[in-house]
Amino acid sequence: MTDIEIRKTGRTGRITFNRPKALNALSYKMCLALEDALDAWSGDDDVAMIVIDAAGDKAFCAGGDIAELYETGTKGDFAFGRRFWADEYRMNAKLFEFPKPVASFMQGFTMGGGVGVGCHGAHRVVGATSRIAMPECGIGLVPDVGGSLILARAPGRLGEYLGLTAARMEPGDAILAGFADHYIPEDDWPALIARLEDTADPALIEQAAHPAPPSALTAQRDAIDAAFSGAGLADIVAALRADDSDFGAAALKSLSRNSPLSLGCALEIIRHSRKADDIRAALDMEYRFTYRAMEKGDLLEGIRAAIIDKDRNPDWQHGLESLPDTAVSDMLKPLEGAALTFEKGE
Repeated sequence: MTDIEIRKTGRTGRITFNRPKALNALSYKMCLALEDALDAWSGDDDVAMIVIDAAGDKAFCAGGDIAELYETGTKGDFAFGRRFWADEYRMNAKLFEFPKPVASFMQGFTMGGGVGVGCHGAHRVVGATSRIAMPECGIGLVPDVGGSLILARAPGRLGEYLGLTAARMEPGDAILAGFADHYIPEDDWPALIARLEDTADPALIEQAAHPAPPSALTAQRDAIDAAFSGAGLADIVAALRADDSDFGAAALKSLSRNSPLSLGCALEIIRHSRKADDIRAALDMEYRFTYRAMEKGDLLEGIRAAIIDKDRNPDWQHGLESLPDTAVSDMLKPLEGAALTFEKGE
């Protein structure tokens, strides 16, 4: 058994995450293996579509495996993380641009790096247990793996809200926000996947879909749009402080847990991605941040507090209401000579 099972079954290319005890966290080796499969299958006439799923019932993929990033980064080795992100983002772009149908079946948690695999295809399936989120700001990162483009395309200001608060989306929320397409009861997935393997007909997915459960975000849309339309992070925080509703208090509490530097940069990246509306432009902006995240950002401190010491008390560089504009611009300025190229082997 391997951490990721890659094979051809019937008329499909099949990818199964197989680290259920680790919530199917995406390691560097898994990322490279996935990219190799995409390269092999893009011109393979025997593969008419790709189907991606995961072992276990707790998670499709709960994110990237960040332990090695911390181990190398605390030793002053920033090259490993930079190489990991560059290779991962290239794989994300290939999935997004893949010339054949891609279907994903996302049970349980799909977060961070899992979004970069499960949410870039055209046929994204969720079930009752599905919980999707972009929680990166909580560890000093930004919504990445192309997730900033999905957030940018969400209705109204849902993208800013979901990216900055790291709110978890239930199935109806994920469909509303554009992270998923179809709701299908999870008991129906094995038979449907078997039929896809035989036919490679993605229309079977839509035919099997049930009405999506109601989205709790629908009732919050007006409040979200009002609070998260501010020009900058300080404006959003001020709007939430002025909102004496339960929503305002809960959103402000969520922001207060996260890295202010990450929040300010995430807001800028989401809005840049909304204007550019291009996966490679989104990944390029995300990489500007992640390239600098360990050396100049809050990432190592965020991982320490959340994963290593688990004290949940990170010492962020900046305060929520005292983030300098220059701190954001310094993290997102072009990378002279080190920009993301999307070329394999560089």
